[in-house]
Amino acid sequence: MVVAAAGVVTLGGAVAAWLKRSRASRPVAPSAQASRTPVAQKPPEAGSTGPGTATVAVDVPEDLDSRFSARRGRLGGALGERLAGFFGRRELGQDAWDELEEALLLADVGAAVTEQIIAEVRARVQGGDESPKEAVRAAILAAIDPDADRSLHVGAPGAGDLAPVLVVGVNGVGKTTTVGKLSRVLVAQGYSVVLGAADTFRAAAADQLETWGAHVGVTTVRSDVEGADPASVAFDATRTAQREGVDVVLIDTAGRLQNKAGLMDQLGKIARVVTKVAPISEALLVLDATTGQNGLAQARVFAEAVPLTGIVLTKMDGTAKGGIVLAVQRVLGVPVKFVGLGEGADDLAPFDAEGFVDGLLGD
Repeated sequence: MVVAAAGVVTLGGAVAAWLKRSRASRPVAPSAQASRTPVAQKPPEAGSTGPGTATVAVDVPEDLDSRFSARRGRLGGALGERLAGFFGRRELGQDAWDELEEALLLADVGAAVTEQIIAEVRARVQGGDESPKEAVRAAILAAIDPDADRSLHVGAPGAGDLAPVLVVGVNGVGKTTTVGKLSRVLVAQGYSVVLGAADTFRAAAADQLETWGAHVGVTTVRSDVEGADPASVAFDATRTAQREGVDVVLIDTAGRLQNKAGLMDQLGKIARVVTKVAPISEALLVLDATTGQNGLAQARVFAEAVPLTGIVLTKMDGTAKGGIVLAVQRVLGVPVKFVGLGEGADDLAPFDAEGFVDGLLGD
């Protein structure tokens, strides 16, 4: 799924090239492809009830500024615990460097980034100005790239430019929940939002997304027919958002990976129909941090299917595999933009590089 920003958002080279290819493709008649045209589902008014609806209280999402710092302790500090012996050494012999290597690999930093960090730590310690712990912290932070642009490129609230955001990932990683939480992130920043339930192969996904939207007063566009054409739903969601003057449309997609060609065809079709309404703003990949290196194979498949602009890592709280942040950024060449640090509605936080390293090391 793709998201469009009406001309104000500057797209990266990869996304721009993708859009160019999409526009050159054979036109698709979106609405004719669904077995039934998706219908915009308005959430009930706060405190109201109607046929088949429960009382829904529209609440105010938590401000973003303190989200990560308030939850940093949930990272667990597992890497710091493994490296306690290394940090306390007076002499750094080969066994010490082996200890550092093992700790980084167990944290899912990945072999290539582990070599990079060890080389950096050696250079810093041999310089004599930093302790082993200071050197490790600085090396990990440098590998994360604290200066990377981790913002969502969706324009300014109320600017009149629609920004479609495509959210992709395999089923089971928390993708639909992440779309719901992202809607809360955007509402907290003053954006108006429409949700597109284009994972039409799971009726529960559309129901779940509609519930998330209702809690922050956001419209969900869905189909009443299970298995309806996902591209048609995405198109109708984007058109609805444009017609209502909404800032952002978040499009949830199916995550079935039985067939890479089928996945690429489906995402490509969604991209083509959405860009008929507005250019793509962001394509975010959702990964489960607890899957570690196994999740990188999934990441590569989606990176081939759609030019990704950012990563959302779920289930980061309590995992000993926090180093996956470094590995996935190296593999995909795009930054981690958000991390899930709990199951609460507002436990999705913008990624803070320094806070992450401190949490990883237990500081």
